[in-house]
Amino acid sequence: MPLRCGDRTVGRYVHRPDLDGRLSPRPYLHPLTTLGGAAVTELMPADHLHHLGAGIAVPDVAGRNFWGGRTYVRGQGPTELDNHGEQRHLRFTRQGGDGFTEELSWIAGGAELLQEQRQLTIRQISDTAWELDLAFTLANTTAEPLRIGSPATNGRPGAGYGGFFWRAPRAEAAPHVFTAGAAGEDAVHGTRADWLALAGERWTLVLRAADPWFVRTREYPGVGSALAWDTPLTVPAGGTLARRVVTAVADGRLGPDEAAALAARTTR
Repeated sequence: MPLRCGDRTVGRYVHRPDLDGRLSPRPYLHPLTTLGGAAVTELMPADHLHHLGAGIAVPDVAGRNFWGGRTYVRGQGPTELDNHGEQRHLRFTRQGGDGFTEELSWIAGGAELLQEQRQLTIRQISDTAWELDLAFTLANTTAEPLRIGSPATNGRPGAGYGGFFWRAPRAEAAPHVFTAGAAGEDAVHGTRADWLALAGERWTLVLRAADPWFVRTREYPGVGSALAWDTPLTVPAGGTLARRVVTAVADGRLGPDEAAALAARTTR
């Protein structure tokens, strides 16, 4: 499905991907570009085949892997397990060039664990920037509480990824990451901040979310909003979990003042 900002195509949403089960099949956004055409996502890079552009991925939902790849097991480390789930598209209840509302089912081992409503809207912010507004609600459809975890909650400190995740394209130079009060991967990783910027050579992403930030710049370029940074999150039977992430996509390599001004113009 093409996604448009005004008269320009800025991306595509793949809602029924043809993927190997080990990648935890799920809808994803790729390719995404700036208004000027610079690529800002990467799909299935050699270093992490399960990184699928931008989207929602969770490594541990009641022991099931909706992230892809190996599962971190306490006392063993990353381990190949037959525990991968799938986010299955059910239907669109709204669909247009500037976004959609979608219903999905999270299935693992032949059983549904969660139902999701996902809403995406694209808006133009300026002549050089647009925003991707993504909100999702996960509803526990089982008869038991569901534990949402991460490698960090399972014994790997600092690896609290899972939730919204954006894999940026690799370049010769690593992107610069910063918030209003800190700069660099070590200073920003695991912190909460009203906004976070990831600036490449020709593009800048400015993200806003409530959860702690998961950041990688040295190993690979990627950023996410972590649901279970260091503590598991439980969704009670019949309960829901709702999150929203707004990302401004801008041409050029912005500095702190420019990123702060762009963050202030995004939808709150």
